[in-house]
Parts: sequence; C-alpha cells; structure tokens
Amino acid sequence: MAVQQNKKTRSKRDHRRAHDRVVTPTLTEDQYTGEIHRRHHVASDGRYRGRQVREIKIPEEDLQEE
Repeated sequence: MAVQQNKKTRSKRDHRRAHDRVVTPTLTEDQYTGEIHRRHHVASDGRYRGRQVREIKIPEEDLQEE
C-alpha cells in the first residue's frame, strides 16, 4: 500500500483542488428561433446558427395531437 513520504502543504492541496468545482453549462438564446441551448451545440430543433444541420424526426403520436 502506498504511503506518502511527506505531508502535502495547504497550498499544494488547494492548487490541486482548484479545478474540482461543479460547473453549470453555459446556455445561450438562439438569435434566430429564441430557443435556449448549450453554446456551440445544435438546438433541439436541429438548427445551429440559423441553419438546419440535422433532420429531426417527429414521432407519430405528436403528429396526431396537432
């Protein structure tokens, strides 16, 4: 079993822990549709920066409700 040879200082410990925080994702409102989505990701409607980049299939159940 590994055992440390010397005690880590508070400074070294805190420097190591500096990046361990929980980060919330950065959200942006799409300027074309107004939808909230993660930055640099395709929105749920398949659009990215005003262009349709992915075809989204709508389930048949949703089509019957309209």
